[in-house]
Amino acid sequence: MFHALWAYRGFVWSSVMREFHGKYRESLLGAFWSIANPLAMILIYTLVMGQLMRPTLPGYEKTPFAFPIYLCAGVITWNFFSELVQRLNGVFIENGNLIKKSNFPRICLPAIVVLSAFLNFAIVMVIYLIFLALIGHWPGLPLLAMLPLLLLQTGFAVGLGILLGTLNVFFRDVGQLTGVVMQFWFWLTPLVYTLGALPEKVRPLMNLNPMVGLMQGYQQILLTKSWPDWGSLLSLLALSIVLLTIAAWFFTARVGELVDEL
Repeated sequence: MFHALWAYRGFVWSSVMREFHGKYRESLLGAFWSIANPLAMILIYTLVMGQLMRPTLPGYEKTPFAFPIYLCAGVITWNFFSELVQRLNGVFIENGNLIKKSNFPRICLPAIVVLSAFLNFAIVMVIYLIFLALIGHWPGLPLLAMLPLLLLQTGFAVGLGILLGTLNVFFRDVGQLTGVVMQFWFWLTPLVYTLGALPEKVRPLMNLNPMVGLMQGYQQILLTKSWPDWGSLLSLLALSIVLLTIAAWFFTARVGELVDEL
Protein backbone atom coordinates (compact mmCIF):
# COMPACT_ATOMS: atom_id res chain seq x y z
CA MET A 1 0.00 0.00 0.00
CA PHE A 2 2.84 2.40 0.80
CA HIS A 3 4.50 1.64 -2.55
CA ALA A 4 1.20 2.32 -4.32
CA LEU A 5 0.76 5.64 -2.51
CA TRP A 6 4.26 6.74 -3.48
CA ALA A 7 3.73 5.72 -7.10
CA TYR A 8 0.45 7.69 -7.25
CA ARG A 9 1.60 10.63 -5.10
CA GLY A 10 0.95 13.07 -7.95
CA PHE A 11 -2.66 11.90 -8.28
CA VAL A 12 -3.17 12.14 -4.52
CA TRP A 13 -1.73 15.63 -4.17
CA SER A 14 -3.53 17.03 -7.23
CA SER A 15 -6.81 15.63 -5.88
CA VAL A 16 -6.22 17.37 -2.54
CA MET A 17 -5.49 20.69 -4.23
CA ARG A 18 -8.47 20.34 -6.55
CA GLU A 19 -10.75 19.68 -3.60
CA PHE A 20 -9.36 22.65 -1.66
CA HIS A 21 -9.70 25.10 -4.55
CA GLY A 22 -13.10 23.67 -5.47
CA LYS A 23 -14.58 24.84 -2.17
CA TYR A 24 -14.02 28.50 -3.03
CA ARG A 25 -14.00 28.51 -6.85
CA GLU A 26 -17.39 30.20 -7.27
CA SER A 27 -17.04 32.67 -4.36
CA LEU A 28 -15.96 36.29 -4.77
CA LEU A 29 -13.52 36.22 -1.87
CA GLY A 30 -12.04 32.86 -2.80
CA ALA A 31 -9.70 31.21 -0.33
CA PHE A 32 -10.28 34.05 2.16
CA TRP A 33 -13.14 31.96 3.51
CA SER A 34 -10.68 29.28 4.58
CA ILE A 35 -9.35 31.87 7.04
CA ALA A 36 -12.60 33.71 7.82
CA ASN A 37 -14.51 30.65 9.05
CA PRO A 38 -12.00 29.47 11.68
CA LEU A 39 -11.30 33.06 12.68
CA ALA A 40 -15.01 33.60 13.31
CA MET A 41 -15.16 30.39 15.36
CA ILE A 42 -12.24 31.49 17.57
CA LEU A 43 -13.77 34.94 18.06
CA ILE A 44 -17.12 33.43 19.08
CA TYR A 45 -15.44 31.14 21.60
CA THR A 46 -13.43 34.07 22.95
CA LEU A 47 -16.13 36.72 23.17
CA VAL A 48 -19.17 34.61 24.02
CA MET A 49 -18.17 31.28 25.55
CA GLY A 50 -15.19 32.80 27.37
CA GLN A 51 -17.45 35.04 29.41
CA LEU A 52 -20.06 32.37 30.11
CA MET A 53 -17.81 29.46 31.06
CA ARG A 54 -14.67 31.05 32.54
CA PRO A 55 -15.57 30.30 36.19
CA THR A 56 -15.51 26.53 35.50
CA LEU A 57 -11.70 26.54 35.16
CA PRO A 58 -10.25 26.43 38.70
CA GLY A 59 -7.17 28.56 39.06
CA TYR A 60 -7.89 30.58 35.94
CA GLU A 61 -10.80 32.71 37.15
CA LYS A 62 -8.80 35.91 36.66
CA THR A 63 -7.44 34.93 33.27
CA PRO A 64 -9.78 36.43 30.64
CA PHE A 65 -8.80 34.07 27.82
CA ALA A 66 -8.44 30.85 29.81
CA PHE A 67 -11.63 29.17 28.69
CA PRO A 68 -11.35 30.14 25.00
CA ILE A 69 -7.83 28.65 25.01
CA TYR A 70 -9.10 25.49 26.71
CA LEU A 71 -12.13 25.23 24.44
CA CYS A 72 -10.28 25.83 21.17
CA ALA A 73 -7.51 23.39 22.14
CA GLY A 74 -10.10 20.63 22.41
CA VAL A 75 -12.64 21.56 19.76
CA ILE A 76 -10.14 22.32 16.96
CA THR A 77 -8.31 19.03 17.43
CA TRP A 78 -11.57 17.13 17.89
CA ASN A 79 -12.91 18.56 14.63
CA PHE A 80 -9.83 17.21 12.88
CA PHE A 81 -10.50 13.76 14.35
CA SER A 82 -14.21 13.93 13.55
CA GLU A 83 -13.62 15.05 9.95
CA LEU A 84 -11.20 12.19 9.39
CA VAL A 85 -13.48 9.50 10.81
CA GLN A 86 -16.68 10.69 9.14
CA ARG A 87 -15.14 11.34 5.73
CA LEU A 88 -13.26 8.04 5.73
CA ASN A 89 -16.51 6.39 6.75
CA GLY A 90 -18.08 7.35 3.42
CA VAL A 91 -15.02 7.71 1.19
CA PHE A 92 -15.59 4.56 -0.90
CA ILE A 93 -19.34 5.07 -1.34
CA GLU A 94 -18.95 8.75 -2.27
CA ASN A 95 -16.31 7.85 -4.86
CA GLY A 96 -18.18 4.84 -6.19
CA ASN A 97 -18.29 6.12 -9.78
CA LEU A 98 -14.55 6.85 -9.75
CA ILE A 99 -13.79 3.37 -8.41
CA LYS A 100 -15.90 1.75 -11.14
CA LYS A 101 -14.48 3.78 -14.02
CA SER A 102 -10.81 4.17 -13.09
CA ASN A 103 -8.06 1.74 -12.25
CA PHE A 104 -5.93 3.07 -9.40
CA PRO A 105 -4.93 1.86 -5.91
CA ARG A 106 -8.00 2.29 -3.72
CA ILE A 107 -5.84 3.28 -0.77
CA CYS A 108 -5.32 6.61 -2.55
CA LEU A 109 -8.84 7.69 -1.58
CA PRO A 110 -8.22 7.53 2.20
CA ALA A 111 -4.87 9.25 1.64
CA ILE A 112 -6.63 12.13 -0.13
CA VAL A 113 -9.05 12.48 2.77
CA VAL A 114 -6.24 12.49 5.35
CA LEU A 115 -4.20 15.14 3.53
CA SER A 116 -7.26 17.29 2.85
CA ALA A 117 -8.36 17.14 6.50
CA PHE A 118 -4.84 17.95 7.66
CA LEU A 119 -4.69 20.96 5.34
CA ASN A 120 -7.95 22.29 6.80
CA PHE A 121 -6.71 21.62 10.32
CA ALA A 122 -3.36 23.33 9.66
CA ILE A 123 -5.09 26.54 8.56
CA VAL A 124 -7.23 26.66 11.69
CA MET A 125 -4.33 25.78 13.99
CA VAL A 126 -2.05 28.45 12.52
CA ILE A 127 -4.74 31.09 13.13
CA TYR A 128 -5.21 29.78 16.68
CA LEU A 129 -1.46 29.92 17.37
CA ILE A 130 -1.35 33.49 16.06
CA PHE A 131 -4.18 34.28 18.47
CA LEU A 132 -2.17 32.76 21.36
CA ALA A 133 0.87 34.82 20.38
CA LEU A 134 -1.16 38.04 20.23
CA ILE A 135 -2.59 37.57 23.74
CA GLY A 136 0.84 36.67 25.13
CA HIS A 137 0.12 32.99 25.79
CA TRP A 138 2.65 31.24 23.53
CA PRO A 139 3.06 27.60 24.70
CA GLY A 140 6.83 27.51 24.20
CA LEU A 141 8.75 24.24 23.86
CA PRO A 142 5.80 22.00 24.89
CA LEU A 143 4.27 22.95 21.53
CA LEU A 144 6.64 20.40 19.97
CA ALA A 145 4.67 17.68 21.77
CA MET A 146 1.75 18.35 19.44
CA LEU A 147 3.55 16.48 16.65
CA PRO A 148 3.47 13.04 18.32
CA LEU A 149 -0.05 13.76 19.58
CA LEU A 150 -1.20 14.54 16.04
CA LEU A 151 0.53 11.43 14.73
CA LEU A 152 -1.20 9.30 17.36
CA GLN A 153 -4.58 10.93 16.72
CA THR A 154 -4.23 10.50 12.96
CA GLY A 155 -3.29 6.83 13.33
CA PHE A 156 -6.28 6.18 15.56
CA ALA A 157 -8.65 8.06 13.24
CA VAL A 158 -7.30 6.39 10.08
CA GLY A 159 -7.53 2.90 11.56
CA LEU A 160 -11.08 3.51 12.78
CA GLY A 161 -12.15 5.37 9.63
CA ILE A 162 -10.85 2.86 7.07
CA LEU A 163 -12.35 -0.03 9.02
CA LEU A 164 -15.73 1.71 9.19
CA GLY A 165 -15.48 2.90 5.58
CA THR A 166 -14.86 -0.61 4.29
CA LEU A 167 -17.66 -2.03 6.44
CA ASN A 168 -19.97 0.74 5.25
CA VAL A 169 -19.70 -0.52 1.66
CA PHE A 170 -21.17 -3.88 2.70
CA PHE A 171 -23.45 -2.68 5.54
CA ARG A 172 -24.82 0.81 4.84
CA ASP A 173 -26.18 1.22 8.37
CA VAL A 174 -22.60 1.68 9.56
CA GLY A 175 -22.49 5.15 8.01
CA GLN A 176 -25.66 6.30 9.73
CA LEU A 177 -24.63 4.83 13.07
CA THR A 178 -21.21 6.49 12.93
CA GLY A 179 -22.74 9.96 12.69
CA VAL A 180 -24.88 9.34 15.76
CA VAL A 181 -22.00 7.85 17.76
CA MET A 182 -19.73 10.79 16.92
CA GLN A 183 -22.27 13.24 18.34
CA PHE A 184 -22.48 11.35 21.63
CA TRP A 185 -18.71 10.89 21.66
CA PHE A 186 -18.20 14.65 21.41
CA TRP A 187 -20.30 15.34 24.50
CA LEU A 188 -18.78 12.44 26.42
CA THR A 189 -15.34 14.02 26.01
CA PRO A 190 -14.41 17.02 28.24
CA LEU A 191 -14.14 19.66 25.53
CA VAL A 192 -16.80 22.26 26.37
CA TYR A 193 -16.66 21.36 30.05
CA THR A 194 -13.88 20.33 32.40
CA LEU A 195 -13.38 16.94 33.99
CA GLY A 196 -13.62 18.60 37.38
CA ALA A 197 -17.15 19.79 36.59
CA LEU A 198 -18.40 16.20 36.58
CA PRO A 199 -19.55 14.33 39.72
CA GLU A 200 -16.76 12.33 41.36
CA LYS A 201 -18.55 9.03 40.70
CA VAL A 202 -18.59 9.72 36.96
CA ARG A 203 -14.95 10.75 36.54
CA PRO A 204 -13.44 7.22 36.66
CA LEU A 205 -15.78 6.19 33.84
CA MET A 206 -14.18 8.82 31.60
CA ASN A 207 -11.05 6.67 31.50
CA LEU A 208 -13.00 4.32 29.22
CA ASN A 209 -13.03 7.06 26.59
CA PRO A 210 -9.75 6.78 24.62
CA MET A 211 -9.98 10.41 23.50
CA VAL A 212 -9.93 11.90 27.00
CA GLY A 213 -6.18 11.52 27.55
CA LEU A 214 -5.44 12.84 24.06
CA MET A 215 -7.62 15.93 24.45
CA GLN A 216 -6.15 16.60 27.88
CA GLY A 217 -2.71 16.40 26.29
CA TYR A 218 -3.59 19.19 23.86
CA GLN A 219 -5.15 21.23 26.67
CA GLN A 220 -2.05 20.84 28.82
CA ILE A 221 0.19 22.05 26.01
CA LEU A 222 -1.91 25.02 24.94
CA LEU A 223 -3.41 26.15 28.26
CA THR A 224 -0.93 25.23 30.99
CA LYS A 225 2.16 25.33 28.70
CA SER A 226 3.26 21.97 30.07
CA TRP A 227 4.19 18.62 28.54
CA PRO A 228 1.39 16.05 28.28
CA ASP A 229 1.18 12.96 30.45
CA TRP A 230 2.63 10.39 28.06
CA GLY A 231 1.65 7.50 30.31
CA SER A 232 -2.05 8.29 29.87
CA LEU A 233 -1.67 7.85 26.09
CA LEU A 234 -0.26 4.31 26.13
CA SER A 235 -3.71 2.71 25.96
CA LEU A 236 -4.64 4.85 22.95
CA LEU A 237 -1.35 3.92 21.27
CA ALA A 238 -2.08 0.21 21.75
CA LEU A 239 -5.65 0.67 20.51
CA SER A 240 -4.43 2.58 17.44
CA ILE A 241 -1.98 -0.17 16.50
CA VAL A 242 -4.70 -2.81 16.83
CA LEU A 243 -7.17 -0.76 14.78
CA LEU A 244 -4.64 -0.03 12.04
CA THR A 245 -3.73 -3.71 11.82
CA ILE A 246 -7.35 -4.86 11.63
CA ALA A 247 -8.28 -2.09 9.17
CA ALA A 248 -5.33 -2.92 6.87
CA TRP A 249 -6.16 -6.64 6.94
CA PHE A 250 -9.88 -6.15 6.33
CA PHE A 251 -9.33 -3.54 3.61
CA THR A 252 -6.82 -5.66 1.66
CA ALA A 253 -9.07 -8.71 2.03
CA ARG A 254 -12.16 -6.92 0.71
CA VAL A 255 -10.80 -4.32 -1.69
CA GLY A 256 -11.43 -6.60 -4.66
CA GLU A 257 -15.15 -6.77 -3.81
CA LEU A 258 -15.69 -3.01 -3.57
CA VAL A 259 -16.64 -2.56 -7.23
CA ASP A 260 -19.27 -5.33 -7.08
CA GLU A 261 -20.85 -3.91 -3.93
CA LEU A 262 -20.85 -0.35 -5.21
